[in-house]
Amino acid sequence: MKEFKGFEYVDGGVCAAVGFKANGLNAGINPDKTKNDLGAVFSEAPCDTACVYTTNKVKGAPILVTREHLKNSKGISKAVIVNSKNANTCNADGVEIAEKSSALIAKELGIDVNEVIVASTGVIGEPLSIKPFEENIKTLCEGLSRDNNSKVVNAIMTTDTVPKEVAVKFNLDGKTVYLGGMAKGSGMIHPNMATTLNFITSDVSISSELIQKALSEVVKVTYNCLTIDGDTSTNDMVSVMANGCANNSKITKEGEDYETFKKALYIVMMNLTRMLASDGEGASKLMEVRCANAPDLETAIKVAKSVAGSTLLKCAIAGEDANWGRILCAIGYADAEFDIDKIDVSISSEAGEIKVCKNGSGIPFSEEEGLKVLAKDEIFIDINMNQGETEAYAWGCDLTHEYVSINGDYRS
Repeated sequence: MKEFKGFEYVDGGVCAAVGFKANGLNAGINPDKTKNDLGAVFSEAPCDTACVYTTNKVKGAPILVTREHLKNSKGISKAVIVNSKNANTCNADGVEIAEKSSALIAKELGIDVNEVIVASTGVIGEPLSIKPFEENIKTLCEGLSRDNNSKVVNAIMTTDTVPKEVAVKFNLDGKTVYLGGMAKGSGMIHPNMATTLNFITSDVSISSELIQKALSEVVKVTYNCLTIDGDTSTNDMVSVMANGCANNSKITKEGEDYETFKKALYIVMMNLTRMLASDGEGASKLMEVRCANAPDLETAIKVAKSVAGSTLLKCAIAGEDANWGRILCAIGYADAEFDIDKIDVSISSEAGEIKVCKNGSGIPFSEEEGLKVLAKDEIFIDINMNQGETEAYAWGCDLTHEYVSINGDYRS
């Protein structure tokens, strides 16, 4: 992971911050008893909270319930209840199930139901029974521990092949503070606000309004710049909970402390974004696209995302074919205004770099070197627009036969 001055990576994920506990177990939603399917995160102190949600017109019942809860609590939460294997979406009783599961954990923890964030991921349109929640909430809550972050990460995974969690510690107002998160997602990823399910916690004291501002800005250049397959999920959610247990002077206005918090949020969310891209369904290679020297941020984002989302380029990366024309093609259909004749492109990995395009035209390169570069697991595409000073990144992965295999029998 890239190093950032003043920030140190630590273990613990959502439990790295002081005052947070977690747990996960198999409640029978997933018939595979070796896989957790029900998880919880709990803060000993009330958390100023912010969320962003999917822009898909079809929204999972948990999103509808969570939005209402945070509205009623004025942005305060203390717990997360989340299940995998079933998305609780497009179900006639979906809101009822989400409310009942929230009420169950609220009662067990002795908190207000409006202080509960509820989330689900998995198959859309499958009925979800309240029974697994009724039978397992007590055990789930009794097992809450600062050491169980890995159990809740396992509980949110669906087709993910690896757990995804990141945490950092840094100094703020003379205090050592923490911010960490976890994410799930391998497919149905093409966000327009958030990506998959993502839960971030911190012991920083900061208002929910400023968390929302930071989250909305950071998500634009991280999760929203991720694409696996072009499908925007119905259940995408990012939540950020900050409980103030670090006892720093509460951040209530923009300034140096706010910018430090925002930088920590970016570091965690950017790394989770890369992890999600690397673990795309069937993926064998991470693809990171950098668009530099663009006229403005919107153009940089659109160009980078257009390239990262190109199906033909994804196939070329899978086949280790330096077919740079597909990069120029994807740049060309990006919904932005710019001069294509000023653009340079190079492709690199830990094996080296090949320059493939100068001023919008191809330049000679060694196909043998191209094969060496593309044989690695992480491929970097650098686009220099030579038309400004702004840059943006987008992340994706290659497209393999395995993606079709996974999604051809996803429900089974």
